[in-house]
Amino acid sequence: MFDVIISGGGPTGMMLAAELRLHGVDVLVLEKDAEPSRLVRSLGLHPRSIEIMDQRGLLDRFLAHGKQYPGGAGRFAGIDKPPPANLDTAHGYILGIPQPVTDRLLAERAGELGAQIRRGCDVTVVEQDEDGVSVELADGTRLRSRWMVGCDGGRSLVRRLLDIGFPGEPATTEWILGEMEVTTPPDELTAVAEEVRKIHKGFGIGPAGDGLHRAVVPAATVAEDRSVPPTLEEFRTQLRAYAGTDFGAHSPRSLSRFSDATRLAERYRVGRVLLAGDAAHVHPPLGGQGLNLGIQDAFNLGWKLAAEVDGWAPDGLLDSYFIERHPVAEDVLTLTRAQSVLLSPEPGPQAVRRLLTELMDFDDVRRFLAERVTAIGVRYDFGDGPELLGRRLRDIPLSRGRLYELTRDGRGLLLDQTGALSVAGWTDRIDLVADVSGELDVPAVLLRPDGHVAWIGEDQNDLLRHLPTWFGAAADVHDRRA
Repeated sequence: MFDVIISGGGPTGMMLAAELRLHGVDVLVLEKDAEPSRLVRSLGLHPRSIEIMDQRGLLDRFLAHGKQYPGGAGRFAGIDKPPPANLDTAHGYILGIPQPVTDRLLAERAGELGAQIRRGCDVTVVEQDEDGVSVELADGTRLRSRWMVGCDGGRSLVRRLLDIGFPGEPATTEWILGEMEVTTPPDELTAVAEEVRKIHKGFGIGPAGDGLHRAVVPAATVAEDRSVPPTLEEFRTQLRAYAGTDFGAHSPRSLSRFSDATRLAERYRVGRVLLAGDAAHVHPPLGGQGLNLGIQDAFNLGWKLAAEVDGWAPDGLLDSYFIERHPVAEDVLTLTRAQSVLLSPEPGPQAVRRLLTELMDFDDVRRFLAERVTAIGVRYDFGDGPELLGRRLRDIPLSRGRLYELTRDGRGLLLDQTGALSVAGWTDRIDLVADVSGELDVPAVLLRPDGHVAWIGEDQNDLLRHLPTWFGAAADVHDRRA
């Protein structure tokens, strides 16, 4: 019997598996595809996801395979404006990295930490009782776990088996995306693409490395089954319809579809089964938030589910996953809906686009949009308190190095400049860093394992009142000092 079975081996599932393994949880990942997908559905990581990789010691791996785009952080609806000044992050850039590479790096991380990963395993039945979850695979294999998480994409079988409502809007527009070789010379290709994008913001073509070009173009219609990839001839036809040429496209490495369907699950949990990533929310890829949103879901859920498995989770901790992440997904859906409208060639949306373009000359407007698109502005509702409460703390220099270097193990962290505070009773879950110096502007701050600020203050009695909210009942009496 496993502690947790994860259905879906994409970036959300693998990130979650790695987070659970940090806490010793026995994890099995079931992925229906026998081989890793070559489809490039996402092109990069946003600052908050880059921070997450830094918090877990993975950033160097990603930087080695990606390219930094400082001007891309928070770009909204393709409007070309300079990035806002002084974003509250040490990573104010987009890291361009194809999704297959992200998938591979996260799968390697999960495997290194001891997660079991089985490919070619198609989940067909999910049943649960008060003690656990039973899973049946297409080949008749039956498995048992204490908990299960559906990370199985927008057409999630787990979500459907749980009968969770998925309200929203169906697809009205579809795009086709592909990586392929072309024969058109680079200068000519660039010139044509620039002219087309002046009219059709949903069109694009450019180098993808390895001698390939990545192209996206509106489809002729919305396919009845978007799981069926487009043909190369369909792609060529649409390229000719919008650009007047198919650029000599041939030898595709990948072809796929995406649409503007926008839906959000009514619940993220039924009993012992939860949802994360695209299984819980789908939206157009405008702004590149989908993969990032899923990774951030996993980062929020991992330590909470591990606490439940380990037996120290306080009442309501696991349910706080939905309470915190559902509004974040709602906000992302709002942003992608707005960007979809702004890409329309119709006069009304174009008038709004021109107005927004003027407003984005103001740095505060650009910062407001950038913080929402990149998720560094997310603030969970922890009640009344300082503005920092509920936000993630950016990486800052401390007397013992960088903050994020102290978060590798996925534990809570108390940064104490007073030298008088203690987490005795919680040292199996929280590290104490005393005699802090650097850029910390408050006497002391308590960070959850996901880096969000759970408490600010300097009074030991007040700290003791807040510790059980996030870290359960006290267990021992010895401080572990980092």
